[in-house]
Amino acid sequence: MHMPSLPADAAAFYAAQSPFSDPGDCTPLYAALPADPRELARVARDLMVHRAEGDLFTYVIPQDRLHNDAETRYIDDILRIVIARDDAPLPQRREVGDRFVGICRDFALLHCSFLRYVGIPARIRSGFADYFGTDGFHADHVVTEYWDPGRGWLLADPELADPVVLETHKVGFDPMDVPRDRFQVAGDAWQQIRAGEADPKSYGLPLPDSPLVGEWFVAGNVRLDLAALNKVETLLWDVWGVGAASDEEMTDTIRTLYDLAAAMTTGEVSYSATRQFFAENGGLRTPRRVTSLAPFNGPSKVTLRG
Repeated sequence: MHMPSLPADAAAFYAAQSPFSDPGDCTPLYAALPADPRELARVARDLMVHRAEGDLFTYVIPQDRLHNDAETRYIDDILRIVIARDDAPLPQRREVGDRFVGICRDFALLHCSFLRYVGIPARIRSGFADYFGTDGFHADHVVTEYWDPGRGWLLADPELADPVVLETHKVGFDPMDVPRDRFQVAGDAWQQIRAGEADPKSYGLPLPDSPLVGEWFVAGNVRLDLAALNKVETLLWDVWGVGAASDEEMTDTIRTLYDLAAAMTTGEVSYSATRQFFAENGGLRTPRRVTSLAPFNGPSKVTLRG
C-alpha cells in the first residue's frame, strides 16, 4: 500500500504557527489541549458560536459582538476575548452566551492553531460548501485541511463538530473527512466555471437582500485560498491586488491570472511552487496594507502584522 508523504519543508511550514494563528502570550492556555484532531475540532467548536446561529441556539447575540467579534484577525486576540468571558480551561465547553461570535474562518483558524501547536501540519482552505442547504447552492465557506500520515491531506469542518449543527444540516459524512465534492476549494470551483461545467451564480454568499455571487466572487476566494496556503489567513472581506467587484468588471486579463492561481491551488498542491507563485505575483500576494470591507462596520484600510 502506498503511503502518502509530505516533504520535510512543507511539513515544517504547516506545523508552525503563522502571525494569524499564533496564540502568542496565550500559549500557556494550550497546555490543557488534547492531541487528537477530532477532539481539537470539538474544543474549537465549543469556544465559538457562528454569528448566524443565534436562532439555532435560541440566543440573542448582542449587537456589539455580532458586529465586532469576527473583525478579530488574530488568534491571540480571539483567545483574550474568550478568556475574558469565561476563564475556564479551553477544553471546557462554554455556554453560548460566553462564546466568541465568529464565522467559519474563525472556527477553522482556531482548529488550525490547535493542530499546529500539537505538531500536526495544518492550513485553512477557502472555497464553497453545498451542505448548508439542499438547493445545490455552493456557499462561501472555510474549513481546515490537516495532514493524516495514513491518508494525506484531509478536509475537516470544525463548525460541524456539534451534534446540534450536524443534525440541523443533515450532514451524512464525517466532519473530520469532508468529501471534496461537498466542499470545493476555490480553485476547483473556478476551473469548473471556466470549463462551463458549473453555474457561477450558484457560488457565493447568499445574503437575503443582495446575494454576492458570480465569477468575480469565486476569483476573490481563489485569492484568499492562495494566501491561506501561504499561511496568510486574512479575514474573508480583506481585499487587495487584482480582482473585480462584479462580473461586469471581470476581464480576460483577470481571468488568465486566476486560471494560473487556480491551477496552483487544486489537486496535489505543490508547496514549493505555490510559495514561489505567491511571492512572484504582486497582483495576488497579500500586501501589508489591505482594504477591509467589514460587513457591519464598513470599509477601512488595515495594516497587517508582519
